[in-house]
Amino acid sequence: DVFEQADKILGFNLSEACFKGPAEALEATDIQQPAIFTASVAVWRALESIAPAHCRYDAMAGLSLGEYTALHLAGAISFEDGLRLVRRRGQLIQEAAVAIPGGMVSIIGPDDAQVRAMCEQASSAGPIRPANYNCPGQIVVSGAKAACDKIVELVEQQGGRAVLLKVAGAFHSPLMQSAADGLRAALEAVAIQLPTVPVIANVNVKPHGDPASIRDALVQQLVQPVQWHASIDSLVKDGFDQFVEIGPGRVLTGL
Repeated sequence: DVFEQADKILGFNLSEACFKGPAEALEATDIQQPAIFTASVAVWRALESIAPAHCRYDAMAGLSLGEYTALHLAGAISFEDGLRLVRRRGQLIQEAAVAIPGGMVSIIGPDDAQVRAMCEQASSAGPIRPANYNCPGQIVVSGAKAACDKIVELVEQQGGRAVLLKVAGAFHSPLMQSAADGLRAALEAVAIQLPTVPVIANVNVKPHGDPASIRDALVQQLVQPVQWHASIDSLVKDGFDQFVEIGPGRVLTGL
């Protein structure tokens, strides 16, 4: 039902791309983002129908695109508006990536300070900075392609592991500023409500507030690092000890 609704809203057959492929069709950012959002909501609705006890929650959080799912499920954004937003977000990111080619590298082993120091060294080849603080010992950096290549060498020289990610561009970095500007305009056209429970913002690890601050946080998310590690730490410190991952995979559980 959720996928059928998504097809009607978007005006094209997203469900066919998701269920039948080919895989390459899902790699374009403007298709991938609405696909992940729709799959995540579909998982939630299925869980809600078969195990409603697992759908009683006191806070939510989402990593990058997942923040939109969290805001939708917390009542801040409708499914239709959320889907149109993530579709537009994907288009804007794709355009920004074409205009200024960039990439991302997952770094495993070095700590935050070491990664920032290596970014300083690699910046001689172009802008590069931490983009996702995922968990202790895993940070993703984002920047110009030449700088990404350079940091891979630096990480390996220092005994760490570096993996170039298959992404369209330098997400969560200043290279996405044009996408952030376009997203601000799209967000202004969308009705946003106060979330029914705290939803932790990626950019500042604080619960989202009024609609204006939600819009601003989602814009900033495109050019600022995702503070996922700190978000989970904050929830644990607030007493949370049960977490349920809703989405098309197990990445967050692994982190």
